[in-house]
Amino acid sequence: MIERFRRVVAAEPDPAIPSPNIWNWPDVYERENRAQDAEGAIWAALREAAPWAGRDVLDVGCGDGFHLPVFAAEAASVVGVEPHAPLAQRARERVGAQARVFTAGAAALPLPDASVDLVHARTAYFFGPGCEPGLAEAQRVLRPGGALAIVDLDATAAPYGRWMRADLPRYDPARVEAFFARAGFSMRRVPTMWRFPDRATLEAVLRIEFSRGVAERAIAGTTGIELPVRYRLHVRRKDPVRPG
Repeated sequence: MIERFRRVVAAEPDPAIPSPNIWNWPDVYERENRAQDAEGAIWAALREAAPWAGRDVLDVGCGDGFHLPVFAAEAASVVGVEPHAPLAQRARERVGAQARVFTAGAAALPLPDASVDLVHARTAYFFGPGCEPGLAEAQRVLRPGGALAIVDLDATAAPYGRWMRADLPRYDPARVEAFFARAGFSMRRVPTMWRFPDRATLEAVLRIEFSRGVAERAIAGTTGIELPVRYRLHVRRKDPVRPG
């Protein structure tokens, strides 16, 4: 996640900037995904804000497809888009016929105009200034009345946010929140719990998320196998077509 946040700092438009955590350690990242949001708080908030049952869903920056089966269990159709080809292939192998997966970036979505009801992006690409091309593409593919839902990490909440800011001193959470507010998004803070099967997994995850020094401090400062992590859910709806 940290490398993905560097996209904000650099305001870099290239969607294929490496994300070393999942690119280099996809198996550890899989264990991280399983530990995240152990009580389903993000899914509950997302379902309340932008329900997807019977609708067409696009997951932008889907990685190796971890979230696609959750959508596919209820959605009419699911598409995943991931810029890193090896991850896109892993996603295809995971979902089979449950979803279509394309190797593409957020700023050039391989979908027609007004073709989906929900665009979902979780800790991938959408982190404030610099992501305008991706927001515009999401708006293009949404049907009128559809929703763009962006889940990102809340760097104002300790302890995880404190570790993030230690690695990214130029990252300004207030600036990001103001950006999304100006762009017409609502914002909800979602407390979650990460729950790991053992200490070894927790430590491995922290070591792929943070620089060495910050990771070691995080490990030393964390007892047990649970870690509170807060997220932000930003949601914006596309204006419905008004009857003439």
